[in-house]
Amino acid sequence: MKEKTPFVLKPAAQDYLWGGTKLNDDFNLNIDINPFAEAWVCSTHPDGPSTLEDGRPLTEILREHPEYLGTHPLETMGGKPELPILIKLIDAKQDLSVQVHPDDEYAFAHENGSLGKTEMWYVLDAKPGAKLVYGFSHDVTEAQVRRGIETGKIEKHLNHVKIFKNDLFYIESGTVHAIGAGALIAEIQESSNLTYRFYDYNRVDKNGNKRPLHIEKALKVANLKASSKPRQPMRVLKYENGRASELLTRCKYFQVERWLLNTEGRQMPGFRAEENSFHALLVTDGCGVLYGDDFSINFFKGDCIFIPASSENMKLHGKAQILNVSC
Repeated sequence: MKEKTPFVLKPAAQDYLWGGTKLNDDFNLNIDINPFAEAWVCSTHPDGPSTLEDGRPLTEILREHPEYLGTHPLETMGGKPELPILIKLIDAKQDLSVQVHPDDEYAFAHENGSLGKTEMWYVLDAKPGAKLVYGFSHDVTEAQVRRGIETGKIEKHLNHVKIFKNDLFYIESGTVHAIGAGALIAEIQESSNLTYRFYDYNRVDKNGNKRPLHIEKALKVANLKASSKPRQPMRVLKYENGRASELLTRCKYFQVERWLLNTEGRQMPGFRAEENSFHALLVTDGCGVLYGDDFSINFFKGDCIFIPASSENMKLHGKAQILNVSC
């Protein structure tokens, strides 16, 4: 692999009990796991690092070439050659647990220097009636939350929001939340695997064991004030030859754009990664090719292409929907 040449990543797979089969059925990932709940398509997290097609972990490549990350991610991670973000595909065949994530300050102090977890969800598909949980519908006390968990009635305190394909949600740390059954989600988050479960519907795993709850930690980090039901932000497509783009999210942790690529009979749109950040291109639909002077990468739905910072000018050709993630 030539220095600074983009490369396709292979995901790590997670078999959480609420997962289904769509990540293989719809994205052709061909990973022998069931249930297939999450594909960590761009990750250096030790719980699921992505790899190159030759089997080398992305972690190893970034240790050899920390400059691939770019100046801002390196600064964010204190010089460590690790991704500050994690990108996932999530198939929720069943409801996920009602949960919350800590912020950076709490995680650093209480979870061995870990990052906290703020995340963004982009809904790739949703069955009719699919919902998610976003915060509480009214102010609650710790006593009310505990009682709701004990009686199995915690959900009466929660905001339930119907979701539809192409919806966008920004979930700050401290927000109690849950992805509902029937949702197929692309998630961009801080590189953290800290989840504090409030409630898990008394489910048991394949060994007959209930998954642990983390009620005390969850109460320490959760926002117990009422949350307004999230409204979809106004979104504006910007058109250029061969591509339409829109900004989905820009925060201190990541930036995400959605590209609609269609180069049939049009000029090929150009692209390059500046020195401040790498880019990860997650292909959520369609196919095409990314090429430069001396490389060519065919991409398909479900692929994630890592583009090192300060990469050469390149072009895109095809018909696809792509999430362009950077830091």
